[in-house]
This record gives sequence, C-alpha cells and structure tokens, in this order.
Amino acid sequence: MSKIKKVWVIAEKESALAQLCAGGRQLGEEVAAVVLGTKEETGKAITMGADTVYWLGEFKPENRMEDYVKTVLELLKQERPDLLMVQPTKRGKLIAGRLAASMGTSVLVDAAKIKIDEKVQVTHLVYGGAAFRTEQSLTETTIVTVGAGVYTALPEDTSRQGNVISVDYLEPSNKVKLLEKKTKPSATVNLGAAKRVVGVGRGIANQEDIKIAEELAEQIGAEVGCSRPIAEGVNWLPTERYIGVSGAILKPEVYLAVGISGQVQHLVGVNQAKVIIAVNKDKAAPIFKHADYGIVGDLYKVLPLLIEKFKANK
Repeated sequence: MSKIKKVWVIAEKESALAQLCAGGRQLGEEVAAVVLGTKEETGKAITMGADTVYWLGEFKPENRMEDYVKTVLELLKQERPDLLMVQPTKRGKLIAGRLAASMGTSVLVDAAKIKIDEKVQVTHLVYGGAAFRTEQSLTETTIVTVGAGVYTALPEDTSRQGNVISVDYLEPSNKVKLLEKKTKPSATVNLGAAKRVVGVGRGIANQEDIKIAEELAEQIGAEVGCSRPIAEGVNWLPTERYIGVSGAILKPEVYLAVGISGQVQHLVGVNQAKVIIAVNKDKAAPIFKHADYGIVGDLYKVLPLLIEKFKANK
C-alpha cells in the first residue's frame, strides 16, 4: 500500500491518541498530533509515534474544546495535511464537522479501514452494519473519524525524538460559555485494548445479576461489555461498555457472549475477535452462526459452573 505525505491526528483520550498515531504511521510518511494539554502530554504523543506535535497550550477552564476550532482550522490551511483522523467522541465529532464545513468538505465517519490508492479511501459500515461502503476523498485534506480498535497502539518508544510547535490561540468569533457542570460516574474501561471480553445482553434478567458475568470476567482476566439495550435501554451499564456498530469495535483474542442474541448491529463490534464463544438458552439465536463454540443453556446455570471450574484450576 502506498503512503501519503502528512497524517494528522486529534484525540481526547491518551489510548485513542496512541491508536491513531499507530494508524498514521501505517498510512503516512509524517505523523503530527494536535494536542491540547500539558507539556508532558506533548512528549507522550511523540513516544506514541508522532513526529510533530502542534501544541495548543494548556487547557483553560474558561474555554471549551470547541473554542479551538478556529486555531486548528488555520493550522490546516497553512500545513495542508493529506489526512486528519479524529477520535469520534461527542466533542471530536463536533470539531471534525465544523472543520470540514469550514473547508468545504464532509467528514467520512466511522472508518473501519483506510486505504491509500493515489487518494484516501475509507471503508465504513452502512445499513446498520449490514454492508460495507468504500468512499474516496476528492479534497486536498480528508477528515475521517476513527473509532477504537481500528488500529493497535504501538509500544511506547521513549527514545523517539520529535518537534513540538507551540501554536498561538485564535479567539473564536462565537464562544461557548460554560454555565454549569454536573459530573456523572464514568467507566474506566478500554474495551478496544482488552484481550478477553465478556459481553452481556438482555438474557440477563436483572441489573444485579451482571455480577455473575463480572465474576466470570475476573476469573479469566477479561473486561465486561454489553449489547446496546443494556447500556442505552435499561441503562444497567455505562455507554463506554456498549459494543456494536455505534459503540466499541473489538479485536480480542476471546469474546464470550452471554445472553446476547447476536443481531448484526452487535456482531459488527466483535466479528474481528479470534474466538467467539456463545452462551444462550435459545438454540436458534443468530449468535451461534457466528460462534466458534456455543453452549445452549441457561446462563444462570452455565456461568456458575464455568466460574467453579476456573476457580478449581487456579
């Protein structure tokens, strides 16, 4: 695969920045990270694979991330990178959209694969995950949102050298003013990096019963994820643990689906797993067509037996 000249990356989270830098190294000759944060964070970006860091300075409490769109836009116009990859957080999507609109282009969203064939080609899912579509950018700078799991972060290299360029802040024409902030519990989970994942679905009858899956996950060194209804229907788990077409895309060594029927929107998030194991009492559940191993049975009977076996073998 041929390479383009310049790849830029923007991410809110360190884990996502590492993954995007790794992707940038595959696609481009030069990788630059646009960083808003501490001086230490600029150094981390270099150890993760960036050749250049455009440092927007330390974040000011009176500002919002969106206030830096004008600053980044002027950078893009000056440096003209071939590709800008953005982590698709709520703010990331907003920033990508505003940058694209200002540059007279569109964002290519939720990339599952990026290929360079003279121009940038982006493959992503359509029709709720039922099909793939490949689009080719016709603009000088292609803006793409890239979710977790598309690229695997490289080991940090503390010997890497790079350039840090301080960027002057440009006051936006219209600022967003913070009136009030309310915190809510968030999950400290990185499903995209997990080697083993236990996914729970509506086969779990009560929220407190998720503890059974969590105990099994603890025995096998796994993270716990879920199907969309668990995170966005009954709200039993935070959205950070939602696996699927608009959630986390995984590449684990083992994925254990517990009480998950296996709709295509969920399977999109796990079809790159090396091994899929399913536990479901419905022998006709679609998940079994995609599983390497399957157990037809009541999860309330199967999971305690599995936990017992793993404990006995420790």
